[in-house]
Amino acid sequence: MRESYFRARRIRGNETMRRMVRETSLSVDDLVYPLFSAFGSGIMKEISSMPGIYQQSIEHLVEECREVQGLGIPAVLLFGIPESKDGVGSDAYSDSGIIQETIRAIKREVPGLTVITDVCLCEYTDHGHCGVIEDGDVDNDATLELLAKEALSHVRAGADMVAPSDMMDGRVAAIREALDNSGFSSVPVMSYAVKYASGYYGPFREAAESTPQFGDRRSYQMDPANRREALREASADIDEGADIIMVKPGLPYLDILRDLRNSCNLPLAVYNVSGEYSMVKAAAANGWIDEERVVLETMLGFKRAGADIIITYHAKDVARWLGRN
Repeated sequence: MRESYFRARRIRGNETMRRMVRETSLSVDDLVYPLFSAFGSGIMKEISSMPGIYQQSIEHLVEECREVQGLGIPAVLLFGIPESKDGVGSDAYSDSGIIQETIRAIKREVPGLTVITDVCLCEYTDHGHCGVIEDGDVDNDATLELLAKEALSHVRAGADMVAPSDMMDGRVAAIREALDNSGFSSVPVMSYAVKYASGYYGPFREAAESTPQFGDRRSYQMDPANRREALREASADIDEGADIIMVKPGLPYLDILRDLRNSCNLPLAVYNVSGEYSMVKAAAANGWIDEERVVLETMLGFKRAGADIIITYHAKDVARWLGRN
């Protein structure tokens, strides 16, 4: 047997060598931590389907933001649970709404932490859909005005970035125009450009209290069977002025993540969603998997597929594990 043929194990023999040739790296700088802000005080309610994740009133959420910043995580993504809901999601764009008050508190108490806000109406409407209902479905164009108002109200309260998740056609352009016309042309938009109608959102619906009261969201979220459509959706949002584009969910759509990485040069985010988180937590609680190893492998998978930013409920644990290594 000749000795010159390729032997992959030559560069796997010890940890120092493996570090030297490692192709993909994971950093705390890659992470965004989602948070659920609830109206009221003294609220610290664990979400039954998401162990370790809570609905929190503002004073508790601010304390968690201090912890997040102390771990080196650069940003949080805010979702709101309002005091009351109505047909047009009024609290979403109220100057005294739950998210607007939360932004002000974080900016006052935890300066330097980047605050990203989810822009959608589903958490604020009594019907649980992402926009204005007409004839039993969401009216796309009637919803755009409200989404633009919501984004503008978040930025006026101090948000550093807005992230529209509604999947209405044209919403990036509407939000970009509203921000630019109000003197906020420097505020970036991170678009949920590719958001599938997924079964992986179940635990989030409990966390955000946003389950649709009738029908489903398949008329505006993407069909999981479609791949090429993702490129069209992302291209449209880029043309409308998106600064960052996102794929949601993460693990079942790594092919989409790679397609987008190959086709555009914008920063690319991925949302490691609630169902993905909860499955890992459940398996780990039963002793079926090594949680740390599986989570870090998952994060590397997102990075390897092309993600620059990972939105994940595992963020605090990942930051601790990376800091220990």
